[in-house]
Amino acid sequence: MTSVTVVDYGVGNLLSVRRAFEHLDCEVVLTGSADRIAVAERLVLPGVGAFGDCIGELDARGLIEPVLDFVRTGRPLLGICVGMQMLFEGSDEFGEHRGLCLLPGRVSRIPTSDRAGNPIRVPHIGWSPLLRPVHMNGEPAGTFLAGSDFGASVYFVHSFAALPDEATDTLAEVDYGGHRVMAAVARGNIMGSQFHPEKSGKVGLAMLRRFAGG
Repeated sequence: MTSVTVVDYGVGNLLSVRRAFEHLDCEVVLTGSADRIAVAERLVLPGVGAFGDCIGELDARGLIEPVLDFVRTGRPLLGICVGMQMLFEGSDEFGEHRGLCLLPGRVSRIPTSDRAGNPIRVPHIGWSPLLRPVHMNGEPAGTFLAGSDFGASVYFVHSFAALPDEATDTLAEVDYGGHRVMAAVARGNIMGSQFHPEKSGKVGLAMLRRFAGG
């Protein structure tokens, strides 16, 4: 049975994430223990709310270094929503906040007007189809996405999104008011989704199954 460890730092959609992996017959470990993170097979970093609150709780509980040490082992990490945002260097949400610096780039507010200058609603809430990034020619091999996921709709709830410095780190995008906004990232063993795969029905479950090695 595949084991998936979910970092519990007092912030995040823990119950939905746990249920989704259990539905896939995974052994799920919820933990705020550095020792348990160190021996994890696969690690999930969830997060909801504001970037500063999330990174602050992770730091206060002494879990930043354990997460960084885990990544250095080469084992797979999946960040979800704000958990994905924290993989980057920082965010300007309600002030300046330093991230985990695992990926180059920053997190900023998504556009508040469309290409024509008309106001659009922020936050972006609801189902939207994933777009294949312009730079991607082949299949997203070795990640939690498959080629068939492009065009499928997944569930978003966010006002901020990451802006990767390296275009090749972008795994998927979403159209918001005519703007292409980053929806998923991947670099080696580091992966992340701005959307919530655990709330995205069969499509999202298939993504989590791939992350779990199924």
